[in-house]
Amino acid sequence: MALGSSLLQTAGRVLTAPIFITGGYSALTSPGGRPAMAAPTLDTIREYVPVLPEDDELLVRVNGGLQLLAGTALALGIKPRLSALALVGSLVPTTLAGHAFWEMEGADAAAHKTHFSKNVAALGGLLLVAGSEETKKAARKAAAKAARKAAKKAEKKALKQG
Repeated sequence: MALGSSLLQTAGRVLTAPIFITGGYSALTSPGGRPAMAAPTLDTIREYVPVLPEDDELLVRVNGGLQLLAGTALALGIKPRLSALALVGSLVPTTLAGHAFWEMEGADAAAHKTHFSKNVAALGGLLLVAGSEETKKAARKAAAKAARKAAKKAEKKALKQG
């Protein structure tokens, strides 16, 4: 991979992360009105995932913690593929719950449509990180390392038994 491309990917990752770090921290420490906004979406999710706790504030805080952790990992380049995919999983319900512009009118609808579009753009960036060749290579490298480690362990076990 060319140095320029790698630098651009790193810059993209680092510049994508702060919105999740700051938003996640805010949701974790001061959920405010988020639980009430999230309630209808969480109720719908509970129809499909009945084990989801009934405490909406707890779920908002957990989601915030996930965004803070995954955003920080993304910025630092720690497991960027996994971090990006975790953020995708977190951002979809957050976007649906927080920016349902289709249920609003006037200036509120326009503002939330902009936020919804911003989140969709962030989703696109996260999917690019998750699908980039650099992160695929890192995943293959980690899998190969795990396979070598397992083979070594199996070999030692076989020698002890034999």
